[in-house]
Amino acid sequence: MAVLMFFGLALLSGCASMAGETAGENIDDSTIHTKATAIVVKDSDAHYFKIDVTVTQGDVVLTGFVNSRGTEDRIVEEIRAIKCVKSVKRLLKLEERK
Repeated sequence: MAVLMFFGLALLSGCASMAGETAGENIDDSTIHTKATAIVVKDSDAHYFKIDVTVTQGDVVLTGFVNSRGTEDRIVEEIRAIKCVKSVKRLLKLEERK
């Protein structure tokens, strides 16, 4: 009986975190990571460089290299537009394409 109550409470506590949100609005870090990585890969300038994307609780951190601040600004703005992104921290360095 106690085990059954434990699982029931665990199930209900998981539902509480979605209160006020639809399932579509509950986007997790892996979804943000996938979308942010796709932005980097599709960018005509950035895909030549190594850019790592890390996401923790909606906060995105970009590390690696870009060829210009314009490329960096464009990528950051697109990532900020992803639903549920709280912040974007840029730790990108300038490097010319060889």
